[in-house]
Formats: sequence, C-alpha cells, structure tokens
Amino acid sequence: MHKINIEEKFSLINKHWSPKIVGELNGQHVLLAKIKGEFVMHKHDDEDEMFLVIEGSFRMEMPGKTIELGKGEFLIIPKGQEHRPIAEKEALIMLFEPAGTINTGNVKHDYSIDSPERI
Repeated sequence: MHKINIEEKFSLINKHWSPKIVGELNGQHVLLAKIKGEFVMHKHDDEDEMFLVIEGSFRMEMPGKTIELGKGEFLIIPKGQEHRPIAEKEALIMLFEPAGTINTGNVKHDYSIDSPERI
C-alpha cells in the first residue's frame, strides 16, 4: 500500500492517447492519460468506462449527442455505447475500467493498446 502522486505520474506520460496504469482495485484499472485531438469512434461491448477530468477539458461525442467535460467532472460510458473523446487542447484524464479493456474497444487502430504500461 502506497500513495500515488497524480501530478508526478502525469509527468511520466509523454504521448497522447497512451493510458498508463497507476492503480488497481477489485479487477479495475485506474489509468492516467494525456489526450489531445480526436480519438477513434468505438465501443466496449462488455465494459463500462469512467472518464474523470483532472486538468483541461474535452468533449465526448456519441451518435446524436455530445457532452462537454471540464476539470473535476466525470462521465460514465455504459457498455455498448459508441463514443469518441475529442480535446482541442491537451487534457489530463483519469480512467476507471475493468483490467484487460482495450482502449479502442471494438476497433483496431494505431491508438490501440492491448496491455497498458504500469507507471
């Protein structure tokens, strides 16, 4: 058991759309990511995901709906829901999702990461 300094962990991330594992509980990964630009539209058939904004802002696009998120706000994407995060400027986010979740879900893409690195 040890404390995690989020700011310190973010300083170790140097690539956008490359989530890193910073913790694990009850079969869930706690991940940090820096995002900027557009991600790929995708869905997770078996997993819910939670996105928490630590710094900055981004919007989550879904078919027929867009939700703007700012610092201190979070959104839970239910399994099966297509979604795509878009950040005009760099945003720092924390994600909660089941261990083994592929970040691009049902889509194979250059951003796909099967096994995120633990930092």
